[in-house]
Amino acid sequence: MNHRLLIALPLAAVLAFPALAQTTQPTQTQPDATQPATSATSTDTATGKAPLALPSREGFWGHLNPFARKNYVKRQTEPIRDRVNELDELTSANTRAIKDTDTRAQSGIRLASDKANEADQHAIDAGNKATMAQQTAQQATARVQTVESVVNNIDQYKASNQTEIRFRPGQTSLSQNAKDALDQMAGGLKGQHGYIFEVQGFSSGKGQVAIQNSQKMAESVVRYLVLNHDIPVYRIYLVGMGNAPTADETAKTKHVSGGRVEISLLKNDLEQLASTGASAQPK
Repeated sequence: MNHRLLIALPLAAVLAFPALAQTTQPTQTQPDATQPATSATSTDTATGKAPLALPSREGFWGHLNPFARKNYVKRQTEPIRDRVNELDELTSANTRAIKDTDTRAQSGIRLASDKANEADQHAIDAGNKATMAQQTAQQATARVQTVESVVNNIDQYKASNQTEIRFRPGQTSLSQNAKDALDQMAGGLKGQHGYIFEVQGFSSGKGQVAIQNSQKMAESVVRYLVLNHDIPVYRIYLVGMGNAPTADETAKTKHVSGGRVEISLLKNDLEQLASTGASAQPK
């Protein structure tokens, strides 16, 4: 009996020693896994922290302790779990930064496109204004040339229309045919510029009597133009020619028999200038 007791006591001591070593040894030999290693720098990992240090042997069994408890496992996995959480947060921050950068890039592209479109519109407007300025300059040049031409020919009148009115001997009043001829000639002259009437009276007879008769016939024509067609007096030039000789179609001179009045409508380029200026006015 004593022999069996001596064998059992050493065996119980051997079996109790690992459990005692597991409960007392970790607090003395287990390093803090969350503390950075002295040989690592803060820039070696994505999180800016030092890499995890390998845990030292713990207890009698080391890392392969078949009798490990829940607290022991928690202590071993807690640093890894913290680093995983940090990586998740870092990934989320990187994702947000990428989205923010992309948003700013798209905004910058849109702003640059808008500025380019605005610059194109300004260029088109400038081109249109340049074209309008060129057209205005061309119109001004054409008008200056017209004015120069008119000024050069201001005192040169050209026959525009002519008519002749016959009078019976001793008659100075106008017949209906004479009035119709004057209406046709003077119609449409109201408001126009750059014209004059030349009225020449011829009468049969001799000397001063013929001149006075031709003057009276010419005056009847002038009176009708002034009163019935509002022709200004300063636009009419009257002369009594009396029995002055005239040239016929065969270039032979002859004296007038009876009375007649020759009316000529003469125009210069002032009316052309007025029409050109009216068309050049901006609408």
